[in-house]
Amino acid sequence: MAVEIESDMRERRCLVSGKVLAESELVRFAADPDGNVVPDIAAALPGRGMWVRADKASVTTAAAKNLFSKSAKAPLKADAGLAARVERLLVARMQGDLGLARRAGQTVFGFDNVLRAMDDKVPPAALVEASDGAADGRRKLSGSAYARGLKIETIETLTSAELSLALGRENVIHAALKPGRLAERLIFDAGRLRGFREQPPKSKSAGAASNERDE
Repeated sequence: MAVEIESDMRERRCLVSGKVLAESELVRFAADPDGNVVPDIAAALPGRGMWVRADKASVTTAAAKNLFSKSAKAPLKADAGLAARVERLLVARMQGDLGLARRAGQTVFGFDNVLRAMDDKVPPAALVEASDGAADGRRKLSGSAYARGLKIETIETLTSAELSLALGRENVIHAALKPGRLAERLIFDAGRLRGFREQPPKSKSAGAASNERDE
């Protein structure tokens, strides 16, 4: 595939730091006809793009210091809630892709089902873990993938409520996605969303038993 792999190979300059970064580390912004700065999550809007590192501090700085106007050499309006808007749009896009993956039969749910999927002829491309789920469950699944010699990306930027809404199930803590375009795009967007959200805490008890069951 994929658009995301190709995007990862392209590089752009962050207008805040001045550093040249892969597109997978950046968010594109554009100006609407009224001169408002709008996030272009899919990098598809017409016009000259303005790229900022995909994290809350960088987007907030760009808006506060009027860097979009300086980059465009034109007066643009960037509101103080721009970073929060980027976060919401990334979440919505990921939820949409998860919904598409579910309808296409490309997902499995629940700790035990995800574990069994690792032994399939074609194992999952991504583990999707609720950021507010117990760390021990994430650790066990990651350890199981490692023990099998599998290189599976872990997405842990969405909450259980967000996953449940996207997948049409209650209390989703663990899910997995088969390889394909949707998995690639989810991995791509999860990497960018990470800069706008705190990461889940590491497990403090490596030997603790997991009581999670979300099947």
